[in-house]
Amino acid sequence: MDITAERARFNMIQQQIRPWNVLDDRVLDAMAEIRREAFVPDAYQGLAYADIEIPIGVSSCMLAPKVVGRMLQALDVQAGERVLEIGAGTGYVSACLDRLGGRVIGVEIDPGLADEARVRLASLGLESIEIRAGDALSEPVEGGPFDVIAVTGSMPTEAALPLLQEQLAPGGRLFCILGVEPAMEAVLITRIGERDFPREGLFETSTLALQNAVVADAFEF
Repeated sequence: MDITAERARFNMIQQQIRPWNVLDDRVLDAMAEIRREAFVPDAYQGLAYADIEIPIGVSSCMLAPKVVGRMLQALDVQAGERVLEIGAGTGYVSACLDRLGGRVIGVEIDPGLADEARVRLASLGLESIEIRAGDALSEPVEGGPFDVIAVTGSMPTEAALPLLQEQLAPGGRLFCILGVEPAMEAVLITRIGERDFPREGLFETSTLALQNAVVADAFEF
């Protein structure tokens, strides 16, 4: 056991995640158990538990731990639920969703990152998680409808929301980050009817946009 990593993980929970109003014991236990350093590129190992985003691939990043915590708490994943993660990266959030009991499909647009995620997850014995290479914003993902959809990069516009919302099962929850700098907001959207998708604003944040996400038109004077 790496005592240094264990201590860093404990401090992440107590000093970053709890103070950001993540109080769900299931979420805290999952994030305490999953070894974040196992999903961080070698060049950033020293920052695995820092309160920052970590670059991965060409134009992607791992969300800051406290943002992951708030996302997992809002989605409230229950055992056996079908879960879709869009922007799987190196597999960290997929591992957390699996630890909470979800049956996880992760879609990653970068084939290299998708391969990396499979290797990292397999090394931890998490082979029940399915990682696919593809663009989940272009067409429905096979395997739905989903009880939970977690979008781990931002979307500058709401153009993809109809596609994502239609893949939610009744009672399904969708977490996404909408907007552009400096006004991005994390929101939770719930399907409570055929065409009823109320949303809840969760917190303001900032992160990189998903590749192939529709960008907002530039404002012209």
